[in-house]
Amino acid sequence: MNFSIKKLRLMVFLVLVMAVAVSTTSAQTFRVLHNFSGGADGAMPYASLTMDRAGNIYGTASAGGQTLCPGGCGTVFRLAPSGSGWLFTPIYKFAGDPDGSSPRAPLAIGPDGSLYGTTFEGGNSTCYPSACGTVFRLRPAAHPCHTALCAWNETVIYSFGQNVAAEPSGNIAIDPAGNIYGTTLVDFGTVYKISPSGNGWTGTILHQFDGHDGQAPYGGVVFDASGNLYGTTYQGGGNYLCSCGVVFELSYSDSGWNERILYQFQGGASEVGINPRVGVVFDSRGNLYGASGCGGPGYGGTVYELLAPSGIEANVLHAFSGTCVPGPSGPWSDLAIDASGNLYGTTYGDGQNNFGNVFRLTLSNGTWTYADLYDFSGALDGSGPVGGATIGTDGNLYGTTIQGGAYGEGVVWEIAR
Repeated sequence: MNFSIKKLRLMVFLVLVMAVAVSTTSAQTFRVLHNFSGGADGAMPYASLTMDRAGNIYGTASAGGQTLCPGGCGTVFRLAPSGSGWLFTPIYKFAGDPDGSSPRAPLAIGPDGSLYGTTFEGGNSTCYPSACGTVFRLRPAAHPCHTALCAWNETVIYSFGQNVAAEPSGNIAIDPAGNIYGTTLVDFGTVYKISPSGNGWTGTILHQFDGHDGQAPYGGVVFDASGNLYGTTYQGGGNYLCSCGVVFELSYSDSGWNERILYQFQGGASEVGINPRVGVVFDSRGNLYGASGCGGPGYGGTVYELLAPSGIEANVLHAFSGTCVPGPSGPWSDLAIDASGNLYGTTYGDGQNNFGNVFRLTLSNGTWTYADLYDFSGALDGSGPVGGATIGTDGNLYGTTIQGGAYGEGVVWEIAR
């Protein structure tokens, strides 16, 4: 009986291998760099990846690792170039309390070279049952390590639920002075600042959303050249027929940080979609680009542009065909932009197989051209890329899926360009 089960599993495995081989034949550039097992390496990587100048890749897995949390508390991992391949190392495993659990946002490299990130849960236990979340810093061990499995040193620099409400969501932004900016979801949501203060860190709310000006800023924030902050909210805004979200700007003055709504999502089929989980990015001319996960002309979300300097008019660059039920099938994470102004991203459930895809938008003579770079099959190549596409120092694209792969717990993938 045991032999039959093993034989059946082997047959299924070979079928999946053949399926991936067929699905990647046309691209010939896609490969899986790591299959998450749900053990010490982690599981379900939600966030986009981060690459340092040396070409090392860093990311987070929202589950797996230590079993002190249901399903695991999550991990931070590194992929280092090694010959023609990559060496995967889990550099930290969260414990839930007090260091946090369920990291769902991308990591950022600070001015001091340390890795900074957030956990969605864990930390301050006053937010029971899910806890509040944390901001953490990771540094390599001070003394030389003689094994590839050495853990990095983690420091919780801020626990939410004190001066700033809980559940940090999207990417963080770090200014040259080392101040950290981001968003939380509880109580309509906030934009916050975490600043070094003596031997510790202080949290400050820069803006508290009230629903009329936006609600649930999933996408994090980004700076412009003048130090203003920009982002989106998933819901809220002034359109009471559709709590569809907004694109906002926060600018600093002597009276504090002031919000301006740049665009109000409307929800009509001719519009740019609804309920964006995705933040915005700038090009070299100061134009803003973002994406919505559902709605728009094809009902599957869009990629849109807000032209500088006013940012009031939104132009649809591409409309996806999909659905909002049971969840958005379009982009769930920020776009990436290269030096030529080309845009890259992923969809959660679009593509030829409805398991998500990787795409590129190229501008030529005033026209944007859409290219489907890869369609996930839901098998060994992964399924459901919640995180976006990251442009590496080598020009290749890197990302993750939350499901699929050899163990069904997600993968790290690469597309060589």
